[in-house]
Amino acid sequence: MATSSSSPKPLLRIWRYTTQRMLPPVVVIFLFLLIWQILCSRESAHLPTPTAVVSDTLELILNPFYNHGGNDVGMGWQIWASLKRVALGYSLAVVVGVSLGILIGISTWAMRGLDPIFQVLRTVPPLAWLPISLAGFQDNNPSAIFVIFITAIWPILINTSVGVLNIPSDYQNVSKVLRLNHWTYFSKIMLPAAAPYIFTGLRIGIGLSWLGIVAAEMLIGGVGIGFFIWDAWNSSLISDIVLALIYVGIVGYILDRIVATIGDRVAQATSA
Repeated sequence: MATSSSSPKPLLRIWRYTTQRMLPPVVVIFLFLLIWQILCSRESAHLPTPTAVVSDTLELILNPFYNHGGNDVGMGWQIWASLKRVALGYSLAVVVGVSLGILIGISTWAMRGLDPIFQVLRTVPPLAWLPISLAGFQDNNPSAIFVIFITAIWPILINTSVGVLNIPSDYQNVSKVLRLNHWTYFSKIMLPAAAPYIFTGLRIGIGLSWLGIVAAEMLIGGVGIGFFIWDAWNSSLISDIVLALIYVGIVGYILDRIVATIGDRVAQATSA
């Protein structure tokens, strides 16, 4: 009897998860596609319908990793090229941003000296740095990586410094009483206390990095999802642009989820 009474519970959990988590986005996406289909089916519409996008880009969808040489490669390779640039620029921004953020957070002199400069530099639009980076590096690829770096570093730096500054004074007093060395204080007190702020900055930074590389690649050319979008526009391939935008959104969401998951794991590990 106990077995028969407990057997519906897994099915009930699956039903609740389906109706509460999966059903709402499916319904919203269906309604969005339906409205899109209706609006773009008019004779005066200039954008393709969802069904037209699928039929026009079916080869790109089914064969994302073709390589015909040069810049004529599939969507998978375009995204991969952009991700490699983002990985390099974002990694540099994490190292430099977290390091400078900690320095500003623990040193009043550094904060007074560097903060005004950073507040001015962070207001410069990221793409405004592209001509300077092109002049300095004389190469498109490192120039794009620099744009990613300068785009991502500010939220990481600012959030890290705020997190360090907001460490309760009681924690610092305890470390002094226990005479903790610098490494123990950093790993056991500073990092756990500032981790939520740091990972908030990291999530903002990865989102801005992905936005920045798409815009930068439109200007520098070569292989990359940004250049693919710009090239499709010059060729009047609107369906290709729509498909690329969908992929850009999906990849951006995945990147955000990866950083958020790492942040949750770090928070669990430091609080254990």
